[in-house]
Amino acid sequence: MAVCTGCSLLCEDIELVGGTSHAKNLCRKGWAHFQSLYTERTKPTIEDQDATLDGAIAKASEILANAKKPLLYGWSNSTLEAQAAGIELAKKIGAALEGTTSLGQCTLMEQVLTGKIPSCTLDDVRNYADTSVFWGADPSNSHPRHLSRFSYYPRGEKHQKSYEEERSCVAIDVRKSSTATLCSNYFYRLPPGTDDQFIESIMAALDGKIPKFGDKKRMIELGTLLRKTEYGALFPGRGLVYSLQEKMDLLQKLIAKLSEITAFKVVPMVEHYNTRGFNQLLLDETGFINSVSFHDGAAVHGPMQSMIEAARSCDAALVIGSDPLSSLPFGIARALAKKPLIAIDPRRSLTTDAAKVVIPSAMCGFEAGGTALRMDGVKIAFDSVIKGDMQSDEQILARIKEAI
Repeated sequence: MAVCTGCSLLCEDIELVGGTSHAKNLCRKGWAHFQSLYTERTKPTIEDQDATLDGAIAKASEILANAKKPLLYGWSNSTLEAQAAGIELAKKIGAALEGTTSLGQCTLMEQVLTGKIPSCTLDDVRNYADTSVFWGADPSNSHPRHLSRFSYYPRGEKHQKSYEEERSCVAIDVRKSSTATLCSNYFYRLPPGTDDQFIESIMAALDGKIPKFGDKKRMIELGTLLRKTEYGALFPGRGLVYSLQEKMDLLQKLIAKLSEITAFKVVPMVEHYNTRGFNQLLLDETGFINSVSFHDGAAVHGPMQSMIEAARSCDAALVIGSDPLSSLPFGIARALAKKPLIAIDPRRSLTTDAAKVVIPSAMCGFEAGGTALRMDGVKIAFDSVIKGDMQSDEQILARIKEAI
């Protein structure tokens, strides 16, 4: 059996036949991830010129050693072992550390990891949940096996009839997504930026009051469904987080109210396979889940949205386990692209194309093993499934630290 690192579900039931050319139990996203092993692989370069791996590592070490305010960004597609090596490197060179949730689900993730919002495992969802709510998320495309393995279709310990009789699926979104199509009986379409009003209407319905927002009959219907739920799971995506922004306390109040009625848990719909791992590891090490600087030796926490300032103020950046130039807002990506970039990545991307130094690495889950935290915090270990001559992220970071 192999583990798919194509998303944060980290599916462990992948059967390989004849290497990676034939694999069973992969979703379409997982299949594309497996095929990426053979396409657009990076090679060591310095200023767009071919180089040796040793030369690229030496140049990267030189840039970081001479930088006064280096930034280490990414980490979501790196193992826990590589992330730990990155924290040690940041301490040594006095760098700032930023993960990919800095401009995404940082506030929500902090509330979950610190226990302010109750959470559970996906196995609990499969075994006990009778209502799953996907809010601002479309797992049918972002995590294709989510509904089939955990939240809607499977038969669990308590629910043996699955979606046919014993499970309800609610989709709340600004558009009718693929998931919303499956959950058509309980699909609530919101105008963009009105999630806070929708939350207030749900709480009114739960209190037996007439909701002031949305279709009153349907809101009361949703309130009734939630009140009858024996075990509920809420899966918030970026759509909800971006809409609430500074009003995330409303979500916390909603979960608290639901928890007074029944068991209701939250599992953030993070995308990359070890996003949660970096947040948890940094929390255990520093007390903060993101935006930490070791510039003055001790760990100092910046504001949740400090990626904007970090991109502008850093004088060199090492990017690993992410592609910020294609995923960050244009202004931040442009500021970052103007700095000396070091990209550690197994595959070509916009960031590697713009980087001053490119260091190729092994693809985790294929050519390198390690451990990661699934989206629900469960630790998953995986081994390499093919032999390759690429070094892992952890090994490359160790060599850079040693060279500085």
